[in-house]
Amino acid sequence: MKKNVDTSVPIKIIPLGGLEQIGMNITAFEYEDSIIVVDCGLSFPEDDMLGIDLVIPDVTYLKDNIEKVKGFVITHGHEDHIGALPYVLQDINVPVYATKLTMGLIEHKLKEHNLQKLVKRKVIKYGQSINLGCFRIEFIRTNHSIADAAALAIYSPAGIIVHTGDFKVDYTPVFGDTIDLQRFGEIGKKGVLALMCDSTNVMKPGFTMSEKTVGKTFDSLFAQYTKSRIIVATFASNVDRVQQIVNSAQKYGRKVVVEGRSMVNIMGTAAELGYLSLPDNILIDIEEMKNYPDEKIVLITTGSQGESMAALSRMAASIHRKVTIKPGDTVIFSSNPIPGNEKSVSKVINELAMKGANVIFQDAHVSGHACQEEIKLIYALTKPKYAIPVHGEYRHLLAHAEVAEEMGIEKDHIMILSAGDVLSLSEEKGEIIDHVPAQGVFVDGLGVGDVGNIVLRDRQHLSENGLIIVVVTLEKYSNQVLAGPDIVSRGFVYVRESENLMDEAREVVTEAMDKCLDRNVTDWGKIKNVVRDSLSEFIWKRTKRDPMILPIIMEV
Repeated sequence: MKKNVDTSVPIKIIPLGGLEQIGMNITAFEYEDSIIVVDCGLSFPEDDMLGIDLVIPDVTYLKDNIEKVKGFVITHGHEDHIGALPYVLQDINVPVYATKLTMGLIEHKLKEHNLQKLVKRKVIKYGQSINLGCFRIEFIRTNHSIADAAALAIYSPAGIIVHTGDFKVDYTPVFGDTIDLQRFGEIGKKGVLALMCDSTNVMKPGFTMSEKTVGKTFDSLFAQYTKSRIIVATFASNVDRVQQIVNSAQKYGRKVVVEGRSMVNIMGTAAELGYLSLPDNILIDIEEMKNYPDEKIVLITTGSQGESMAALSRMAASIHRKVTIKPGDTVIFSSNPIPGNEKSVSKVINELAMKGANVIFQDAHVSGHACQEEIKLIYALTKPKYAIPVHGEYRHLLAHAEVAEEMGIEKDHIMILSAGDVLSLSEEKGEIIDHVPAQGVFVDGLGVGDVGNIVLRDRQHLSENGLIIVVVTLEKYSNQVLAGPDIVSRGFVYVRESENLMDEAREVVTEAMDKCLDRNVTDWGKIKNVVRDSLSEFIWKRTKRDPMILPIIMEV
């Protein structure tokens, strides 16, 4: 960096997602005519988002400033950090920078969307820097529940910003080296303007256990359940976890079957790139499972979060084509429920238990996120002027603010942001100066963004109250009623048992139609409104329900 740089011009930090929720991480950094974007994730729909498959970030701000956008810089390969790339790159086609395994997973996604020829990509090594516009970005090694995770040091004329990505401090990782704490310290010595640090486990005191401890747990479980088939459910992306299950399987003479589309994809990519070492002939196809006795099999599967379509849930519900759970099976949940998934996980556990399986979910998992003491360590090393908690729900961000204050950050230098806030930051001051669109865009099937809040509201209405359709046929020119009104009900009442109600409703509609025609109202829109209002009022009085009413007028 040149010495005569004016540090009084602020940098803008604009989170477009990933705050006040776990998921959909994406943050834009803007300095004068350069914008870089860190991560581009998706989130999964909440219960009230009926029929929605995914939620991706709203990148209107990036589209409006497309000439400034220099590239996407990705911290690691989890869905909540890379999942939206194939959708967003269609509008904002700029180069993507990531470490080797992360890029392997991104390429798999681009292939599925036929984008691999259109998007420029560059694999970055730890310690390497890239120059994008007036930014220089350095990748720093961290540990996480997927290999090749990186923190970023973002050098800008306004100062250095350190973004941890998702991280933990693992002194004995299964694959690769331990987090580069020395580099964090060196950057801290240069002076860090702001630290953007992972908040997921900020409420948990102490340290996160090393991933290696799970390997010991698997060994003891395999030693204990020598007579039964073992089924392990875990996150598809946790390659180190899969490695340890494979290690235990080899030690105890079991063959490994992998089930679940995402699991097969990620294991394929990881093995190809050398992040997973599989002993010869240990993997067998699911079709070959019947050739081996139960005690010689371990099945690694997706669905540890109780997702209804994932392999384990289908096994539990007896709708899996190849695997049937039977008494004596041992099922190990190697994950914790993500906040919000507790209900679906316990449903699957209950279903498995009813089929006679032995379900184990203690100690077979460690988190990929830092607890309080590790977060404090990063603060102690980087000594930032400002703290910007990221990656967490509002309660996590608040708890993180407390930790930052304990670490000596001034209260008014701790910035709790919401998605869409534009934070202007310089040595002199930090303040929120603007707000940009950041609602999230719904993906439903092949439609991206075509389902909005109004459609969801209609779906909610239909799902709660049902639908009534009123069909009337009018004669052309004279507007006399030729047929109907006919009333069709779906999800409101069972028509055969409510004939009186339906007859009365028909009379109400007939009266409303007569009123309109007596007054020579010929505008169909008005007629429909009168019919809708009078029928709605009648049904509310009789049933205290409010179904959706659709009048249809035909002309002959």
